[in-house]
Amino acid sequence: MQNNKYDVIVIGGGNAGCEASLASARMGLRTLLLTQNVDSIANMPCNPAIGGIAKGQMVREIDALGGEMGFITDKAGIMFKVLNKSRGPAVWSPRAQCDKKLYSIFMQNSLISQKNLDILQVAATKLLVKNNKVTGVITKIGEEISAESVIITTGTFLNGKIFVGKNEFDGGRFSEMSSISLSTSLKDDCGLEIQRFTTCTPPRINGDSVDYSVMTEQPGDNPPMPFSHFTDIKKWQESKKQISCWLVYTNETTHKIIQNNIDDSSLYNGLADAHGPRYCPSIEDKIVRYTDKNRHQLFLEPESLSTKEVYINGLFTGLGEKVQKDLLHSIKGLENARFIRYGYAIEYDYVPPTQLKHTLETKKISNLFLAGQINGTTGYEEAASQGIIAGINAALKVLDKEQVVLNRDEAYIGILIDDLVTKGVDEPYRMFTSRAEYRLSIRSDNADLRLMDIGHRIGLISDAMYKRFELYRETLAKIYDKETDNLPEDEALFPWNMQKVQEEFEISSKYKGYINRQEINANKIAKYENKRIPKNLDFKAISSLSRETKEKLEKINPETLGQAHRIPGITPTDIVFLNIAIEKLSRSQNAK
Repeated sequence: MQNNKYDVIVIGGGNAGCEASLASARMGLRTLLLTQNVDSIANMPCNPAIGGIAKGQMVREIDALGGEMGFITDKAGIMFKVLNKSRGPAVWSPRAQCDKKLYSIFMQNSLISQKNLDILQVAATKLLVKNNKVTGVITKIGEEISAESVIITTGTFLNGKIFVGKNEFDGGRFSEMSSISLSTSLKDDCGLEIQRFTTCTPPRINGDSVDYSVMTEQPGDNPPMPFSHFTDIKKWQESKKQISCWLVYTNETTHKIIQNNIDDSSLYNGLADAHGPRYCPSIEDKIVRYTDKNRHQLFLEPESLSTKEVYINGLFTGLGEKVQKDLLHSIKGLENARFIRYGYAIEYDYVPPTQLKHTLETKKISNLFLAGQINGTTGYEEAASQGIIAGINAALKVLDKEQVVLNRDEAYIGILIDDLVTKGVDEPYRMFTSRAEYRLSIRSDNADLRLMDIGHRIGLISDAMYKRFELYRETLAKIYDKETDNLPEDEALFPWNMQKVQEEFEISSKYKGYINRQEINANKIAKYENKRIPKNLDFKAISSLSRETKEKLEKINPETLGQAHRIPGITPTDIVFLNIAIEKLSRSQNAK
């Protein structure tokens, strides 16, 4: 029976909200997912693809923790490719083009069939806060629903505004309402600082109007590799059918059209003036910034097996509809392309993430967690990574158990969250392998070895599956020790197998020397990395620190010396002085 009291409420049904609500419910918590439109749950409003450089590693980490994204991608994927395959395994990054309709359907089915999880189509408009703790929400129809913890995963919907050229209107996505009152509640009821970002999406066209004969085909890998550790790889490879994407280029005529109409773009005419993503720029930005380039890559990516709709990756734009048509028709193979959807820019509110703990709980309001684009990130994978961590920690907070914080040497997810809460963002954050100082040891191939223990401990990996994983790990250890007698059959290891054991052994052996040196350096840093900063340490009272350093420390309020060291502008000397102050405080307290 539906009620008005839950352990955890999740607001928003995007990738962060799906992972958060599933994690909470699977850990036994009574969970409610609130969404403005049930039919839009797990919608892929931008590129219908999962994974990519560093992103693929995060998807495998989500999977190893017990999340859903990788498993759904294997079911809905229509083209699979491992990027960076010409380089070393440390940067191999799986990516899949998905059927966006199937992805949404499969994820919705997972949510609807999940025990302990209710879904309700209604917008949350206000947070209920008492004594600096969130206690529930009020919905658009005035219903009051209480909860021990609340997770907000609203994506671009917070005070969202859409731009097509010089036209603008409110919206969280095209033809979907924005959430204005919830943003107000975050400011007024929770005291959180709010800022704005912008991003944009490309047009979609009818695939039957494209001349593929003049384009370069981009087929998937043969055989393809799945994301999920739990996918039956042999059966999956035998049945998985793939379709190709296509490569085409802009040209000088395209660039002139954009240059002559730059004032038509909302990104340049002052309408959308918030910062946008540097690493996923609009076509206008590319033309303005890189004047020496006479062409730019575009990838035509099918959106579904059941439609003719094609996504033009690389043609992100805030230009008006007429200019979009002109520039598109100037491209070889797209002279007769017919639009299904215009590209558009969107500006939205986000919460600067330095206001969060590493658990993704807000510092000001206890039991309130934020995940996804609301924290200043971009990308489905970054959102889902935050979602599963927020869901896990919101549940653990209710259960009064120790929360999960992943370190930078454990997971890309740990790097993502540490970067957000320590350094903050001045543009939408996107993960790259270059951000990972331990990328030799946190690879896509060993996500299970790194994180499945945690997934099992918190209840997201079943005992039966964990026993098989332990057998896989034991078998790998035997291979390391050259004990090749009495090795298990594939049936006992399933869904792992002896081929996977051998592949993991070869990759680990290749990097062994480098990883050993990396671990030595990590151990040297560890004494500072994990040293806790007492909550009662007064940064202002440390006379050896500059005023600027004190202000930064007070703003971020780091939990460890390692986190303090990563705050931009904090020097090694500052860390020495901070460590001395911690030691003095400790001696003083022990003397009492």
